[in-house]
Amino acid sequence: MRDLNPLEPGVMFWAERDTLEEIHALGVRCGQMGIPGSMKLTDAAAKAWKSDLEVVTMFAAYEGEDYTDIPSVQRTVGFVPRATREARERRTYEVSDFAARLGIGSIACHIGFVPEDPGDPTYADLRGLVRRVCDHGARHGQTFALETGQEPAPALLQFIADAGRPNLRINFDPANMILYGTGDPIEALRLLGPLVASVHCKDGDWPPPETPGTLGRERPLGEGSVGIERYARTLSEIGFRGPLNVERETENQQERLRDIGRGIALLKSLTNAR
Repeated sequence: MRDLNPLEPGVMFWAERDTLEEIHALGVRCGQMGIPGSMKLTDAAAKAWKSDLEVVTMFAAYEGEDYTDIPSVQRTVGFVPRATREARERRTYEVSDFAARLGIGSIACHIGFVPEDPGDPTYADLRGLVRRVCDHGARHGQTFALETGQEPAPALLQFIADAGRPNLRINFDPANMILYGTGDPIEALRLLGPLVASVHCKDGDWPPPETPGTLGRERPLGEGSVGIERYARTLSEIGFRGPLNVERETENQQERLRDIGRGIALLKSLTNAR
């Protein structure tokens, strides 16, 4: 494993969207790799993505997911939709196996909206599925990280405790807490801190209160409501030492890479200042 600096800036990138040349051009040594739901996880793909980049997390996405608004997320994302649950569980195992071939020690995904009521049948179904994914990943020495945002931090903490797997962790995304309107990201980070295995550095603004069900607006790093300087400072205070992975989700690739580059420069200025 590459000897990374504490809080070293990295990038959240996507196979089949980004290239290794584009990632290296950003001047980073580390990051997180997203796997589209349609990507073939072949030997050729593994060979193509072998590099000196230190990938700390592999993210699974699934065909048919829709992040247009909160009702769409509730219907389509992660393991909640019953019609796709079995296929997505199998796909997650495949992503875990693919990550192991690349020497990546953590997998992650959005599992969907976890019901806050533990008596809800979907809650028990998700808990069982997450346990199975954890057990599969443990055979590769992997952690399984749940992405934050779609439920308040106390509900996520309770779900992880109920799942009861030592390799179940959190990928903390501060902007998602704001985009979904589920809580102040800094308060959430302090509560969830001991379970945070990896982080995104992403920014955004709160949903408009006059239109329920609408997601907030994602913004370039430093231009939204997260408070990136306070976020970086809090990560240091809670003892997090992993990479700060800049994520930008705009569709325009040129704009996206430009904003990621600016975000990396911002983080370098903040971390060098401490």
